[in-house]
Amino acid sequence: MSEAFQVLAEPARRQILDLLRERPRLVGELTERLGLPQPSTSKHLKALREAGLVRVGRDGTRRWYRLCPEPLRAVEQWLAPYRRMWAGSFEALERHLDAMPDEPDDPPAKERT
Repeated sequence: MSEAFQVLAEPARRQILDLLRERPRLVGELTERLGLPQPSTSKHLKALREAGLVRVGRDGTRRWYRLCPEPLRAVEQWLAPYRRMWAGSFEALERHLDAMPDEPDDPPAKERT
């Protein structure tokens, strides 16, 4: 799991995963979408591949990358208790906001100044 966190710490790698979540993509397409030089994109793809987060397939000279979400399960399991904690906080906020009285005669904040 620590390898996944290390790999995911890089914003460009998270962006690659976001793009691959939609569908498999060619290296050139990823390079274009990221706005990075091709060697930089390849470096990020190598790190993702070594962490098991992406797989590469070949079609002639073209390389297709696709997402492999299995290693993300360990990250999700680690985050689960925090997600429950956040959900409880959001539910408490919702209850508080629901309990607040509506003041329809109160002008919007922009008009009060």
